[in-house]
Amino acid sequence: MPQPYNSKMSLLHSASRVAVCLALLAGTALGAPPSAAQSVSAHSGSGASSAHQQEIQDHLRKAGGFLQSNQPALAIPEFKAIIALDPKNVDALGNLGVIYFFANDYPSAIPNLRAAVKLKPGLWKIQALLGIAEHRTGQLDPARADLEQAFPNLTEKNVTIQTGMELIDLYSSAGELDKAATVVSKLRELEPEDEALLYTAYRLYSDLAQEAILDLTIVNPNSARLHQAIAHELAKRGDSAGAIDNYREALKTDPSLPGLHFELAEMLSTQKDTQAEAVAEYKAALAVNPSDAQAEVRLGDIATKANELDAAQAHYAKALEIQPNNADAAVGLAKVYSSTGAPEKAAPLLEHAVQVDPTSSLAHYRLSTVYRQLGRTSDAQHELEEYQKYKAMKEKLRNVYHDMGVGQDPDEKSADDKK
Repeated sequence: MPQPYNSKMSLLHSASRVAVCLALLAGTALGAPPSAAQSVSAHSGSGASSAHQQEIQDHLRKAGGFLQSNQPALAIPEFKAIIALDPKNVDALGNLGVIYFFANDYPSAIPNLRAAVKLKPGLWKIQALLGIAEHRTGQLDPARADLEQAFPNLTEKNVTIQTGMELIDLYSSAGELDKAATVVSKLRELEPEDEALLYTAYRLYSDLAQEAILDLTIVNPNSARLHQAIAHELAKRGDSAGAIDNYREALKTDPSLPGLHFELAEMLSTQKDTQAEAVAEYKAALAVNPSDAQAEVRLGDIATKANELDAAQAHYAKALEIQPNNADAAVGLAKVYSSTGAPEKAAPLLEHAVQVDPTSSLAHYRLSTVYRQLGRTSDAQHELEEYQKYKAMKEKLRNVYHDMGVGQDPDEKSADDKK
């Protein structure tokens, strides 16, 4: 079972994330506990007699003053006094529970938060807080129920993220990685550049990949799909020979499996002595799937290197017919046009390519060259700067992969190799 993504990894319980979450829950300044009637809607309850109403208001006013002066401990007796007079006062119960939560006194927070939610369902932020407290005190079943109910109803980004992270921890602890991955995908839509979320996604997707391979092994240890998956993992680790062997084993079992010929061809194309076999596999990929645009692109690349420009043009044009937004095909066809003295035909293809894939250093480089040929000097300089920027980024990424002992993805062809 995978290890949960818990507080020891500094993902779920960092002080800054909790503070932001609670500030939004309370509707107050960052790090300050909520004043009366801020954490929940006004609800005095039905247990207080009219004679007690003034007394309740006095306690409420005192509690609010203590909270405003950042003395939440002094507000606790005031809220307790209100609850003694009116046990169904949602304001007092909710605020008391939040104060205890701020103090990390989860056992004291839980009964007050739970009572507030029971009295007034739909207090989603309070219910989320309750679920977090239950989770951190080991009450996993009620925590899961409260967090699952609150999560889809939350609107504030930071509250949603904190609640979602707690759910991810619960799901991963239970080995329910598919549910955890669904939550992390939703959170990444809210905060695509959050480093904690990105790391969580990396951990989850890595564990899911390993779990899938294990499941494939259990279902059929001799299946073509299992060999294909193993080959993919070996290729990522730079073991080209092992990957090729497994792709070949997969083809023995199921030679018509979609994508298999192309993946083998990609690996063969990285080896000096297997280029002819790579061409044959790209063609086999097209025989299995005539709509394989990327196989057409690769055959176009091979024809371009051999200076067979008519064949290259036909392959690239076919790829664009199949997949009009294929940036690799557009870049390849533009090179053919540039090589035959038609930069005016190359320019719109390259402009489209950088729209489809702004990070393509090769597209920026070739567009810079074409602009220079067309006399557009300033545009050429801009594209050269874009090329240098993205080239540096990809080089840094390659270095990271190298340090990790991971081989380069065959799909990530070096721009410098193809210029």
